[in-house]
Amino acid sequence: MKLKTILLTGASKGIGKAIYNELSDTGDYNILAPTREDMSLDDSLSIDSYMRNNQEVDIVINNAGINIINPIENISEADIQSMIMVNLTAPLKIIQKCVPHMKKNRWGKIINISSIWGLRSKEFRTMYSMTKFGVNGITKALARELGEFNILVNSVCPGYVNTEMTIKNVPEEEAGKIKSTIPLRRFAEPSEIARLVKFLVSVDNTYITGETILIDGGFLS
Repeated sequence: MKLKTILLTGASKGIGKAIYNELSDTGDYNILAPTREDMSLDDSLSIDSYMRNNQEVDIVINNAGINIINPIENISEADIQSMIMVNLTAPLKIIQKCVPHMKKNRWGKIINISSIWGLRSKEFRTMYSMTKFGVNGITKALARELGEFNILVNSVCPGYVNTEMTIKNVPEEEAGKIKSTIPLRRFAEPSEIARLVKFLVSVDNTYITGETILIDGGFLS
C-alpha cells in the first residue's frame, strides 16, 4: 500500500516534534517536515518555492506558529505583519497548494493546530487570538467547501502544554497558579496532543470535520 504523504510544519520542537515522532512510529506515512531553511513561513516567496515541488500531499498539519504577547499600545507594524503571515497566511497558502491533489484523489486530511486562545482570549493576546480565531474560521469554511471531495478539515485547540513556547519558561509560582485553574491540575504533554492528531489523520477518522477540538484538561469547561 502506498504511504500517505504528510506535510508537517514546525516539527523541530514542542507539539510538532511530538506529532512527527508519533506519526513516524506508525510506518504508515511519508512525512515532509521542512526546516526554516527549506520553507520560511514569514516569506510568501519561500512558501511558493517549496510548495512548487511538494504539492502531492495527502495530509497537511499546520502546526508552526508564533506568539508575540504585548499590550495593544506596544504592538508594532512588524509584529502585526509577522503574526498574520506565520499564523494565518502561511497555513492558508499551504492548504491552497495541496488541495488540488486531494481533490483529484477524493481524499485528504487537513489539521490546523490552533489554541484555546482561538476560542476565548485574555489580556495581551490580541494578535495571537486574532490569528487563531482566523485559523478556526479557515477550518470551518474549508470543511464546508471541501467535504464533497472527502477532505476532512479540523482544528486542534490545545490548552497549556509543556513546551518552550507555552509553559516551560513560566516561573514556578506562576505555573502553580495556572495549574490550579485546570481541572486535571497539570499541563498537557506534547505527546497527548500528538495522539489526538494521529487519530484525526488516520483512516479511522471518516466523519469528523469542521471541528475545533479542545484538548485542555477541562480549562475552558
